[in-house]
Amino acid sequence: MSSYVLVLYYSHKGAVAAMADQIALGIEKAGLEARIRTVPSVSADTNATLDEIPSDGPLYCSEEDLRNCSGLILGSPVRFGNMAAALKYFLDGTSNLWLTGVLTNKPAAVFTSSSTMHGGQESTLLSMMLPLLHHGMIMAGIPYTEPELSSTSTGGTPYGVSHFAGKHSNLPLSEEEIQLCQIQGKRIAEIAKQLEK
Repeated sequence: MSSYVLVLYYSHKGAVAAMADQIALGIEKAGLEARIRTVPSVSADTNATLDEIPSDGPLYCSEEDLRNCSGLILGSPVRFGNMAAALKYFLDGTSNLWLTGVLTNKPAAVFTSSSTMHGGQESTLLSMMLPLLHHGMIMAGIPYTEPELSSTSTGGTPYGVSHFAGKHSNLPLSEEEIQLCQIQGKRIAEIAKQLEK
């Protein structure tokens, strides 16, 4: 089985999905496969069900996708300074992986998007790190040796790449955000390759 970095995200308006695509480019530039997966929405309607395979976009993430990855990059829109419920629900169901320690010592990173500049990007990134730390993963942010981190006027943090989507969530990724997405993907892929030696 070939090595891959799993880019696992939930996206509501498309900004996080656009970031995932750029992160995948960075992973592939480093010479690893990028496996993009998403999670289904959650609903207050207890009778609501979704098809096992989405009608469009990436496949839903399976336990095997997560179990066999060489690294993980997790993304979510900001929800009141926290990750989206759909992603949290998925992560809450990974106790089998936690019990076996299968994710221990694998590299991980996080990314997010918000409609306001100070809408809780950093706290959302931190909230996504917590379950990954419990899984024993090695968290890697973006170092300030990357000049885009200091020059961006939109998104980007040392905790992980971020995007400012605007009031109507329709702003495209800025050039700095695109570069930071690719940098983050490349960094996790390179760390994954080093750890697998």
